[in-house]
Amino acid sequence: MSESDKAREVMAALKLAEHEPAPKALPILNGLVGLVKGDQEQRLEVEEARSSAFLAICEVGKALHRGQPADGLWGAAIDATERWMALAR
Repeated sequence: MSESDKAREVMAALKLAEHEPAPKALPILNGLVGLVKGDQEQRLEVEEARSSAFLAICEVGKALHRGQPADGLWGAAIDATERWMALAR
């Protein structure tokens, strides 16, 4: 799977999980770990964007797990993933 394909798949999962309650969203986010984890060397900009997306997604997951509001965190995760998608082309 190409880097671009991974980024698109992560974006689709984020959009789906965003509208789910925490018990359904968390397994979706946990399933993204393999996609967001780098398995082949990319340009530095792509690596940084992927890492930023990963960290933003982790922040959403932590908030959901703790029962805290994640409204603003979803936007940050989606923005970071959009940047990754744009650079992975």
